[in-house]
Amino acid sequence: MGSRRYIGRGIWCIVLCTLYSVLCTLTAQAQPRLRTPEIYFGVHGGVSASSVIFSPSTGSMTPITNASFIGGTGGFVFRYAGHKFCAIQVELNYEQRGWAEKNDNGNYSRLLHYVEFPLLMNINFGSERWRGFFNLGPQIGYCVWDDGGNGTQISTELTHYNPIEHPFDWGLAAGVGFYYRSRNAGLYQFEARFDYSFGGLFNTRPVDHFTMANPMDLSIHLAWLWEFKKKNR
Repeated sequence: MGSRRYIGRGIWCIVLCTLYSVLCTLTAQAQPRLRTPEIYFGVHGGVSASSVIFSPSTGSMTPITNASFIGGTGGFVFRYAGHKFCAIQVELNYEQRGWAEKNDNGNYSRLLHYVEFPLLMNINFGSERWRGFFNLGPQIGYCVWDDGGNGTQISTELTHYNPIEHPFDWGLAAGVGFYYRSRNAGLYQFEARFDYSFGGLFNTRPVDHFTMANPMDLSIHLAWLWEFKKKNR
């Protein structure tokens, strides 16, 4: 049963990546091409509120769903636009994830440091200077450091206090925002993004305690991008 579950997750990953590729292709073909492609490179940073969906959620586990962990996020952004309203955005990010608990005996928090690689389809609309956009696509990540948790544990018998068993992460990212393209000072961008992980932090086999241990987070980003190859507008 455990192997079937992991095979099923792998199939879902393949299906999502295939659908994403088809969607990118169809969207790009439906858009008029730019005479000169736009290439942007820059940096972004912000804050994120993250948590973990644990199942089953027993009475002693309920406080986990009542608090979110506030952390930082940032990284590098590369965007290539060969069509008028469609672009591909690739990022290399560092993000702090985790979860927080509030219980009768005190507080507990767990900090996880991730390196992430999102591959996003960027659909934008609006004027030449001001444009709104949607970002959608898969992302993969790896937990490079786990602080082991700080604070009061509800029970030493609960396995979510143990070191995480699956540092590799994969999931889906979706964002919405707007940007302003200045004449001489680059492009300024604001985005709110939601990330959901399909990879669990702990084993979810029938013999294990959890059937689900999936991270998720909501983040707010500010970015500053420069056009790599300037063109006359």
